[in-house]
Amino acid sequence: MTGKSSPERGPVPKRTVRRSAVRQKPRAEGFSKVPELVLLFWVIKVAATTLGETAGDMVSMSMNLGYLVGTLIFAVIFAGAVFYQIRAAKFHPVVYWFTIIATTTVGTTLADFADRSLGIGYAGGSSILLCLLLGSLFVWHRTLGSVSINTVSGPKSEMFYWLTIMFSQTLGTALGDWTADTEGLGYLGGATIFILLLAVVAGLYFWTKVNRTFLFWGAFILTRPLGAVLGDFLDKPLDHGGLNLSRYAASAVLVLFITACIFFFPHRAAKKSH
Repeated sequence: MTGKSSPERGPVPKRTVRRSAVRQKPRAEGFSKVPELVLLFWVIKVAATTLGETAGDMVSMSMNLGYLVGTLIFAVIFAGAVFYQIRAAKFHPVVYWFTIIATTTVGTTLADFADRSLGIGYAGGSSILLCLLLGSLFVWHRTLGSVSINTVSGPKSEMFYWLTIMFSQTLGTALGDWTADTEGLGYLGGATIFILLLAVVAGLYFWTKVNRTFLFWGAFILTRPLGAVLGDFLDKPLDHGGLNLSRYAASAVLVLFITACIFFFPHRAAKKSH
């Protein structure tokens, strides 16, 4: 009788401890829901912003739906993408980059609507969007104490992250169009300016100790107007300095390029500690 009572004591606590350790392990890894900031990230980001320009113009201009209708369509897609991204348990490259593309397409049509349909011009639109972007960053910092992407791992920080990105994409579109339409610059001139500014940011990153979060948002914002002028260069008429390519074809090529980058190259979530 005494020998039969022992099986109920030893193994059960050990199994319980092991299950508890398995449950707690994912939390201890501390991964955020955004990708690592490697070269591939910036390559896809520029391609995604260029796609946002061609796809946004495709819907609002080529399909003759107008800026307002185009904005409403892409706003719905953006809201759905952000909802799915926040509900995801971990970082998924396809979901993340689809959401980025959604922000850049809605940013394109929204900026065009503000600049052209509302009649406030590039200066007025850019000023309003800059205030919205800075306001978003300010409230985010006041609420959570940091605007670093290394902290983007919960619903509240993700909401601020995607709202800020949407404002930055919209501002970037307005800046890109403003620069490209400046007398004597054109699309290639505008692209050169933003490439040089990005080179300055890269230099500050590699050779100075300037705040990394500040440099990230600076680079993130600057890639959007670069994509805007590149997108316009691809699809605008020859007499306007563009290549007059079909917006449908340009968008399709960019989608294929981004898809190849996502599936043929490894993607890892950024660690909070990096």
